[in-house]
Amino acid sequence: MKKSLKLCFLLMMALFFLTACASGQKNVKKQQAEAIRNLGEAYMAQDAYTMALREFLKAESIYANDPYLQDDLGVAYMAKGSMDNAVAHFKKALKINPKYSPARNNLGSAYMEMEKWEEAIECFNLVKADLLYGTPHYPLTNLGFVYYKLKDYDQAVKNYQEAIDVAPNFPMAFHGLGLVYMAMGKNSDAVAALQSAVEKAPKEGPIYMDLGKAYQQSGEYNKAYDAFNKAAELAKDAKSKTEALDAAKKVWTH
Repeated sequence: MKKSLKLCFLLMMALFFLTACASGQKNVKKQQAEAIRNLGEAYMAQDAYTMALREFLKAESIYANDPYLQDDLGVAYMAKGSMDNAVAHFKKALKINPKYSPARNNLGSAYMEMEKWEEAIECFNLVKADLLYGTPHYPLTNLGFVYYKLKDYDQAVKNYQEAIDVAPNFPMAFHGLGLVYMAMGKNSDAVAALQSAVEKAPKEGPIYMDLGKAYQQSGEYNKAYDAFNKAAELAKDAKSKTEALDAAKKVWTH
């Protein structure tokens, strides 16, 4: 009897030791993967998405059960235009942690890029309903864009306005609102919204480009000319610069 108890005790101690070792190895792998993930995030902050993706995949090969890593992988793939891979990784992040709203918002953004509007709406509404989500103006602005693309302008305005109420200095919401008002033919409202957008993001050429179009629709050709030239000055690529200069030239000869 004593020998049986002793043997049982030894087996329990061995099992405890093996479990502790396995747990320790898991923690070590998790920490290694987190360090590599942090390096990938540093690359991503510099828009070096290929380098970032390489580090994220390396981290995943060590420890994949990390929602933050899976979300990062999704963002990197989305930046490189691989939308199916992006969706797969955002879904993995949500499988690990169904309450991780940033991944759900990113999943909605991926669906938006793929023009899967209904799937995007479902994601953004779930994020909007999460009272603990720290940046609700993101899903609201995304919803505004989706409804704008669906030409449901009243819903678009509603969501953009809600985003502005939450974050009065968020230029993307004002920019989107301006585009909706232009589509509705509300030119003075469009100009006001886009003026607010450029005030909050004075180095964003695309906003000046749309402001120029709003001025043009309102018959304010001198202001349109100035806005198009500013868009050309801030353009980040040759195509955008040429488009802005051409728009300025056409409005000048109007």
